[in-house]
Amino acid sequence: MAFRRPPEEERPDAAAARAREPRVNHRIRVPEVRLIGVEGEQLGIVATEVALRMAQTDGVDLVEVAPTARPPVCRLMDFGKFKYLQKKRQQEAKRSSTHIEVKEVKFRPKTEKHDYETKMAHARRFIEQGHRLKVTVMFRGREMAFTDASRIKLEEIARALLDVAVMDVAPKVEGRTMSMMMNPKRGVGAAPAATTPGANSKAGERGSEADA
Repeated sequence: MAFRRPPEEERPDAAAARAREPRVNHRIRVPEVRLIGVEGEQLGIVATEVALRMAQTDGVDLVEVAPTARPPVCRLMDFGKFKYLQKKRQQEAKRSSTHIEVKEVKFRPKTEKHDYETKMAHARRFIEQGHRLKVTVMFRGREMAFTDASRIKLEEIARALLDVAVMDVAPKVEGRTMSMMMNPKRGVGAAPAATTPGANSKAGERGSEADA
């Protein structure tokens, strides 16, 4: 296995990327290293040239894994495979930490049937896209007298969405509103990577949150 020596000049972006990577093979310039074998065994302190010959014999790379140690710690490994697995783990971590947006649908104590059905369609769409959902009933003036009826209405909404969502926070009064939180059931939808023009615009959201 022949080690590739780094070129004398590199593009700035390539040089910056290389600087972030651990030193490998002939880029390790110290006279000796503390060596770890391919299977993780401790091989003690050896001359760097000896470690490089061992790597070449085993068909692997000499990779500096702890540059600040004295002497630096290096390991015999397939660096190409290591980078591939590292990138794969980063991609999986990114997917698992995808930001989940909270969408809100607003009702009034006396929302008309047509508006109710429209808002329910929005609520279901948000859930199926993988978003958390906040369902709110807004009160004005004497409408605070309808809190009990509104609580029942929110519970009915939760039951209507039971096939795709679960209640996370039960209905509760906050000032002149009552709201509950719902989460998508496991395996339901996924937040889209890109939205179609206007599909998630402020105007579209206002349409789904308009007062009845």
